[in-house]
Amino acid sequence: MKPDEAVGSSRSPADQCLPDRDGVFPLLWDGLVKADMEKLTFYAVSAPEKLDRIGSYLAERLSRDVVRHRSGYVLIAMEALDQLLMACHSQSIKPFVESFLHMVAKLLESGEPKLQVLGTNSFVKFANIEEDTPSYHRRYDFFVSRFSAMCHSCHSDPEIRTEIRIAGIRGIQGVVRKTVNDELRATIWEPQHMDKIVPSLLFNMQKIEEVDSRIGPPSSPSAADKEENPAVLAENCFRELLGRATFGNMNNAVRPVFAHLDHHKLWDPNEFAVHCFKIIMYSIQAQYSHHVIQEILGHLDARKKDSPRVRAGIIQVLLEAVAIAAKGSIGPTVLEVFNTLLKHLRLSVESEANDLQGGPAGSAALNTASKDNDEKIVQNAIIQTIGFFGSNLPDYQRSEIMMFIMGKVPVFGTTTHTLDISQLGDLGTRRIQIMLLRSLLMVTSGYKAKTIVTALPGSFLDPLLSPSLMEDYELRQLVLEVMHNLMDRHDNRAKLRGIRIIPDVADLKIKREKICRQDTSFMKKNGQQLYRHIYLGCKEEDNVQKNYELLYTSLALITIELANEEVVIDLIRLAIALQDSAIINEDNLPMFHRCGIMALVAAYLNFVSQMIAVPAFCQHVTKVIEIRTMEAPYFLPEHIFRDKCMLPKSLEKHDKNLYFLTNKITESLGGSGYSVERLSVPYVPQVTDEDRLSRRKSIVDTVSIQVDILPNNIPSDDVVSNTEEITFEALKKAIDTSGMEEQEKEKRRLVIEKFQKAPFEEIAAQCESKANLLHDRLAQILELTIRPPPSPSGTLTVTSGHAQYQSVPVYEMKFPDLCVY
Repeated sequence: MKPDEAVGSSRSPADQCLPDRDGVFPLLWDGLVKADMEKLTFYAVSAPEKLDRIGSYLAERLSRDVVRHRSGYVLIAMEALDQLLMACHSQSIKPFVESFLHMVAKLLESGEPKLQVLGTNSFVKFANIEEDTPSYHRRYDFFVSRFSAMCHSCHSDPEIRTEIRIAGIRGIQGVVRKTVNDELRATIWEPQHMDKIVPSLLFNMQKIEEVDSRIGPPSSPSAADKEENPAVLAENCFRELLGRATFGNMNNAVRPVFAHLDHHKLWDPNEFAVHCFKIIMYSIQAQYSHHVIQEILGHLDARKKDSPRVRAGIIQVLLEAVAIAAKGSIGPTVLEVFNTLLKHLRLSVESEANDLQGGPAGSAALNTASKDNDEKIVQNAIIQTIGFFGSNLPDYQRSEIMMFIMGKVPVFGTTTHTLDISQLGDLGTRRIQIMLLRSLLMVTSGYKAKTIVTALPGSFLDPLLSPSLMEDYELRQLVLEVMHNLMDRHDNRAKLRGIRIIPDVADLKIKREKICRQDTSFMKKNGQQLYRHIYLGCKEEDNVQKNYELLYTSLALITIELANEEVVIDLIRLAIALQDSAIINEDNLPMFHRCGIMALVAAYLNFVSQMIAVPAFCQHVTKVIEIRTMEAPYFLPEHIFRDKCMLPKSLEKHDKNLYFLTNKITESLGGSGYSVERLSVPYVPQVTDEDRLSRRKSIVDTVSIQVDILPNNIPSDDVVSNTEEITFEALKKAIDTSGMEEQEKEKRRLVIEKFQKAPFEEIAAQCESKANLLHDRLAQILELTIRPPPSPSGTLTVTSGHAQYQSVPVYEMKFPDLCVY
C-alpha cells in the first residue's frame, strides 16, 4: 500500500515515487522496508550512543513532512520511531525520547485529525514503557494542555469529533500512567494540571446517556465500550486517576469537580453530581474518604447563599458520600459534619421564618411559598444525612452525637443550648426544635444499649424531657419517639403499636430480660421524673390520638424493660392518678381528652395485669372493660379514637363499676405478695421548674397540701375553711438540715471512716436511731397542720388546687410511705 494512500493523501503517483537515497530511512511503495528496519534497529541497539543522532534526523524529516503535508511519510516515520523506541531500553534512550516527544508534539499541533490521533497512539505506546531511571527534567505540561483541548473537540463531523475526543482521553490516561509511575509524579497533581484534566474527563462523562444510580459500586465497563464510547473511557480514566491519588494530593483532584459542577449548574438536578461522587468515593482509598466529606462540607459553606435547590443538591451528594464512607473509615470529621449540617439547618429555618414573617402579597406570595417548599427540601435532606450518618456510627460516637444534637435544641427560658436563635423568632424556634428532634430521632434509631443508664444518662435525659412539656403536640411526640428508640432494647415497640385492649398479651411474644441492678438504680433515681412527664403529657389540651398512643407505648416499654415490683406499683398509682384527673377535671379538659385518658388507663392496666399475671388483678380489669363495652364504650380506645364517636356530657354520674378501684387493685395485688402500702397514697407529680421553662401552665404552680382530720359524718366534698396551708417553700425550710460547707465535708469524712472501721452492730444501731429520728420529724411536720379530731376516726385530705383526695385513716398511715414533694 502506498504511504500517502494509507492516510488519505491526494498526491499523484509520480510524486509518491520520488527517490529517497539517504541510506538511513529507505522507503518503498509498500511502506517501511522490514529488512532495512531490522538493520536500523540492530545498529541502534549495538551503538546506543547513536540514538541521539538517529532521533534528531527523524525529527527533522518528520517536521518537514508535516509542514509539506506529506502525511504518508509522516506515518512511516512514526512507525520507525515506535519500533526503535520499543526495542531500545538503555540509559542512552533519554535523548532519543526527547526527540520522540518533540515529534509527537508536532503531530498534536497539526490541524489534521488523523495526525493528532497518530501522535496520541505513539504517546500511549511510550507511556506504557517502564524506564530504568527517572527523568528529572522532562515535563508533560504541553501534553496535558493539548490532550485536554482534544477532549473538548467541536469538529463538525460527529465521527471525527468522537475520534478526537477518544484520542484526547487516551492521551490523558497515558500522561497519568507515565507520571504516576515516575518518581516525579507529584507534578501531575499540581492544581494547574488537575484543573485541566478533571474537567476534560467530566465533560465527556456528561455525555453518557444513562447515569448510573446503583447503590453499590458501579460495574466496570467492557473493553469494547472503553474503546468506542468517550463517556465510558473518560469514566474509566477518572477512576484510574482517583485510585492513584494519595493523602497529599487528594484535595487537588476533588476540587476541580466542584468547579465543573458549579460552572455547568449541575447541582439542580444533581443526578450527574451524585454519579461523580459515587465514582470518587468508590475509587479512592477508604482511609481518605473523610477528605472528600470535608471538601463537600467546605463547598456547602461556600454556597450557603445559593438557592435552596442548589444547597439541597449538595447535601444529597454529601448523603451519598457519607453512605459510602460510613462502611469504612469516617475519620476525625464526625463532629464537624454534624456541626456544619446543624448550622445550615439553622440557616434554612431562619430563611424560611424570615420569608413567612415578611408577609408578601400577590405573585410574591407564590414565589415565597415555592421557596419555603424548597427550604423544606433542604431541611429534609439535612435530617436524612444526619440520621444516616449517625445510625452508621459506633455506639460510643453515637452517644456523643446524641448529646451534641440535644445541646443544640433550644428550650424557652434557658440559655444552655449552643444554637443561635436570636434571629429566628418563636415560629423559627419551634421549627428548629422540630428539625433537631427529628434529627435526634434518626440518630437514635437502632441504638441498642446494654443498660438504660448508658442510653439515657442524666445529662441527656433532663434536656430531652424538657420539650415534652411544651405547648406543641408534635414536639412531645418526637420526644416520646426518641425515648422509645432508647428504651426498646428488645424490639418490642412494633408489637405495641396502636393503643388497644389486647385480649392476650402472650400472643405478642414480648421479649424481655431480668431487670439488672443498673436499670433498677436508674428507676430509683429517675423514675419519678419519667412518671411526671407522662402524667403531665396526658393532660395537654392539644393532644391527638398519636400522643395517647405514644404515651401508652411509653408505659408499656417501661413495664417491659425497667419494671420490678416497686416500679409496677408506681405505674399503677400513676394510672389511677390519671383516671382520677380525668374524672375530677381540674384542668378543664375537653370531653374527648378526658375519655382519651380513660381509654389510655384501660389499655395500660389491661396490659400490665397480664404482664404480671396476677389472676385477681386480671379479673378486676377484665370486668371493668366488659362493663365499659356494654355501658360506656367511649372509655375504651377502640371506640374513642374512631371517627364520630359519641361522647358523654359528663363523667360525674357514672357508676363506680366503670372505674378501676384502688381498693380492689390493692386486695388483688396484696394477696399475691406485692407491697401495696404505697397504692393508698395518691400520686402527685414532683415540683420542678420545667413548667416555667417550657411556657406551659402546670398544676404545680399552685400546688399546696392541706392536711385535715374530718369526722365520718361530714361529707368528703365539703371544703374545710380553717385549714393551714403548707407550701413547698415551707416544707423545704422545715426539713432543711444543711450546714456549712466545711462542716458537711467533715461529716462526710467521718461517715466514710465509720463505715470503714466501725463494727457492723454499731452501724446498724445508728441507722435505726436515725430512722426513728426521721419518723419523729415527719410527725412533727404533720402536727403543725393537724387539728385534734372530733372523733376517734378521721381521714387525711390532700388538697391540690381545687381538688380534694380522700385517703386512708390517719392512724393507719405509715410515715415511711408518705412522700413529701
